[in-house]
Amino acid sequence: MSTSSGVLAEEVISFGNESDLRPQHAVFGCETVETGDLYSQRADGIMGLGRGKLSVVDQLVSKGVIGDSFSLCYGGMDLGGGAMVLGRISPPSDMVFTHSDPFRSPYYNIELKELHVGGKPLKLKPKIFDGKHGTVLDSGTTYAYLPEEAFLAFKDAIMKEIRFLKQIHGPDPNYNDICFSGAGREVSQLSKIFPEVNMVFSSGQKLSLSPENYLFRHTRVSGAYCLGIFQNGKDPTTLLGGIVVRNTLVTYDRKNDKIGFWKTNCSELWKRLQNPSVPAEAPVVFPHGNTSELAPPIQAPSGLPSDILPGEFRIGIITFDMLISVNNSDMKPNLTEVAVFIAHELKVYNSQVHMLNFTSTGKSYLVKWGVFPAGSADYISKTTAMNIILQLREHRIQFPEKFGSYELLEWNVEPQRKLTWWQQHFLSVAIGLAVTLVMGLLGIGLWLIWTRRKQAFGTYKPIGAIVPEQELPPL
Repeated sequence: MSTSSGVLAEEVISFGNESDLRPQHAVFGCETVETGDLYSQRADGIMGLGRGKLSVVDQLVSKGVIGDSFSLCYGGMDLGGGAMVLGRISPPSDMVFTHSDPFRSPYYNIELKELHVGGKPLKLKPKIFDGKHGTVLDSGTTYAYLPEEAFLAFKDAIMKEIRFLKQIHGPDPNYNDICFSGAGREVSQLSKIFPEVNMVFSSGQKLSLSPENYLFRHTRVSGAYCLGIFQNGKDPTTLLGGIVVRNTLVTYDRKNDKIGFWKTNCSELWKRLQNPSVPAEAPVVFPHGNTSELAPPIQAPSGLPSDILPGEFRIGIITFDMLISVNNSDMKPNLTEVAVFIAHELKVYNSQVHMLNFTSTGKSYLVKWGVFPAGSADYISKTTAMNIILQLREHRIQFPEKFGSYELLEWNVEPQRKLTWWQQHFLSVAIGLAVTLVMGLLGIGLWLIWTRRKQAFGTYKPIGAIVPEQELPPL
């Protein structure tokens, strides 16, 4: 669990030597304490670009310093670099736009209607991309997630186009990544092997995706690649992360409620933005020589950043508090079934999920759950832990109606407990004592048998032997 606390402050903020924007007075949060991921990550802070009065964008817009727009550009698979632009830029003539409804959800939505693979549209209903939150463009997510039906159709279409490639296991055995070998190391040559993918918006305009927009490199096999588009569990929301917009300038035109896409080399974007044709209301641009210096976004399986959980940090248990609400006070949730369902959603064994505490008030039930290591393991693997944490952080667990509704209050991770010498060797000592006891009892038993047999042979008298006269005991 990550926490941040501090005070609000107002100070003059500078936007660097590369910007034409003068320093501005702005309100920002000054941290005094931070824990968890916020403390261990490479970045020294967080810059929110969502809609909110205290976001840097909104403050600059309210001062009339910049237009109500910003842009992001991520480097490609092998090329670093990129830029962030605060303010309006003149859009290129071939920039593809789609409407973004600010009232559709609290996120930046786009109106995706179709997906084409290899020039052929997937046989899907247009409403497939309009479930729950709709289609969300999230710069804080690395990969892309489609509703189940759309993902299966996309996966099958891709695999039909590359039957000649050998399908192999993914880099992480904990995940069933779909990977292929034999494609070569040159990213520029991937378009000759993998099909082009097109996203079609409600306006009829298309955004072409090259292979680097839906593949990531296999980290263990040279010349192998894996699909970077996954099924979004049972969530009908379509979530498009950074992989989809590699080497694409994305303009969030909030004033006109639209988002634009323009394919370009993001590593060289800074040079292109210095063109004299850029209007006087110059944007605030932050060039980056290497994208690895950016605060790492939330990632999906097989690409989790190692700095979110330090290398030596081993998780012993993950706990989370869940407030379950039912419609009828007489109907109590079957917590055993709920535990099995949670295990299924988190993709762990049923035996790993345990109820730690339980209280009820009327129609509400406060349950504390714990996820423990599997089997005889001492800790939860980093990959499994990150997958569980992401599921919890992004509220991906979807309850069926019979369980009622729930609210996730908080979650926490506890490190692997350091065992004492006695705890570490308890089993060995116990086995040793048990073996010693059994051997001792066996030895005593054999000695008693031998003694009795010796006595029996010692009292035997042959026929005709003289036996001392013995007096019979009185009756």
